[in-house]
Amino acid sequence: MSKAQFAQRRDGRVAALQYLYAWSINSPANLAEDLRVFFENMEQPRDHYAFGEELIHGAIANIAELDAHIKALAHNWDFDRIARIDLAILRLAMFEMKFRKDIPPVVSINEAIDLSKQFSNADSKRFINGILDRFKDQLGRDARKAE
Repeated sequence: MSKAQFAQRRDGRVAALQYLYAWSINSPANLAEDLRVFFENMEQPRDHYAFGEELIHGAIANIAELDAHIKALAHNWDFDRIARIDLAILRLAMFEMKFRKDIPPVVSINEAIDLSKQFSNADSKRFINGILDRFKDQLGRDARKAE
C-alpha cells in the first residue's frame, strides 16, 4: 500500500469514527441524507472517504452483533458506562476485524489504538487494546495476515 493510500484509509477511518460517534448520540431518521450532509462538510470530496463510508455502513448494519461482542468482552464494565468515543472506536475496529478479511486484525487493532490516542483519553488505550486483543483471539484466523 502506498503512502497516499495509507493516508486515505486513515482519513476514512477518522471520518468513520467521527460519524459513528455522532450517530451513537443522535441516530438520524434518514441515514443516506445524513451521510450526504456529513461528507459535504469534509475537507476532501466524498469519494476520498469511500473506505470510511464502507466502514460506517458495515458497522451500523452489524451494530447488534458488534455490541454483543463488546458486552461479552468488556469484563467488569457496564456497557452503558463505556465512553461513546471508545464505543465508536471498538465498533469500527471490530467490524474491520470480523468482516474485512482484506485487513489483518493486528492492523485494525493498531489503527484503533492510534485513534484512541488522538480522540480519547490516556486510559482508553489499554481498555480498547484489551477488548480487541481478546476479540482477535476468537476470530480463528491469522491475526497478521489478510485473507
